[in-house]
Amino acid sequence: MHKIYLSHNNIISSYGFDSKSAVENIKDEVTSLRLVKDKSLMPDPFFTSLINKEKLDKEFKNLSSKSSYTTLEKMMLLSLSKIISKSNITITERTGLIVSTTKGNIDALELNSPHKKEKAYLSELSKVIQAYFGFVKEPIVLSNACVSGVLATSIAKRLIAQDVFDNVFIVSGDLVTKFIISGFNSFQALSNEPCRPYSKNRSGINIGEVAASILVTKDQENLALEAVEILGDGTANDANHISGPSRTGEGLVRSVNSALKEANITASEIDYISAHGTATIFNDEMEAIAFDRLKMNKTPLNSLKGYFGHTLGASGLLETIVGMHSMQQNTLFASLGFDEIGVSKTINIIKNSAPEDLNIFLKTASGFGGCNTAAIFKKVID
Repeated sequence: MHKIYLSHNNIISSYGFDSKSAVENIKDEVTSLRLVKDKSLMPDPFFTSLINKEKLDKEFKNLSSKSSYTTLEKMMLLSLSKIISKSNITITERTGLIVSTTKGNIDALELNSPHKKEKAYLSELSKVIQAYFGFVKEPIVLSNACVSGVLATSIAKRLIAQDVFDNVFIVSGDLVTKFIISGFNSFQALSNEPCRPYSKNRSGINIGEVAASILVTKDQENLALEAVEILGDGTANDANHISGPSRTGEGLVRSVNSALKEANITASEIDYISAHGTATIFNDEMEAIAFDRLKMNKTPLNSLKGYFGHTLGASGLLETIVGMHSMQQNTLFASLGFDEIGVSKTINIIKNSAPEDLNIFLKTASGFGGCNTAAIFKKVID
């Protein structure tokens, strides 16, 4: 069977419009979270990371002069255009497209939206991206809560392994909107300060917005320096609660064990874990229990939510890309915001960015509805 790789990638974020901008700031332990006072989003000030919309519009004009695109469409089209250009791949019937998002153009439903309400359908979002780039095959829309971005890499791998496609482009994104902010606020899940994953004094999440894209391919030519091979993946649903994770971490444990089995490696061979780490009471505790059960207590672990906030369906792909760059630079990135351990099991939180020989990393994600996904990646170019 062909080896399958994650290669060229892009991150559109509040740090800038490329992966390099985000990675450099993360390495320097600089957050993009800011206190925002915008009553159109929420009555009270809240911490978030927002993309500069003026800069986005200006750069998008280099792609298209049409004004009919939504903000999320501009973010996703701009991100994907950058990696299609880098890849030098001609789009044919052997080229797949996966669109990964939790809420898509949910802002189209707001009263003051300039766009038709039909834009809120996820299928409409995928049609816009398909039409813009001329993808031949109908896109796959992947919306499985907060595991969507990681799960997209697993689905792309399987489609290539089954010889459906030679290459699959993934584009993922979610926005900060009134609907999303009010929803998490109704759960009393929002923190009124920068989030602190796994910390004793953690008080909830911050919501952020990004678009991220990546090429999944079986072609060993023209790989990015930070390219990784997908060794294995696994997905399991613990069916515990519509919004609360399993108290035993069962779904996450099964996901990781499935990925380890396919990768044919042991837990001790994982050099570090890029975890979900939302900074909510229940999620972080569940993950600590799961990693304890998996005997990964000593494996270096971080959450990147302290840099971007929780970017929903885009978070898994975003954090996978950052993990790829972490491997390429042989650097463990700090879990920003962490201070004193606040979970019942011992886990090895990365407190400061530091050099380390890295070869294999594990990416995990967990989300509403009890979904859990794990994927294992190995460095290609040393």
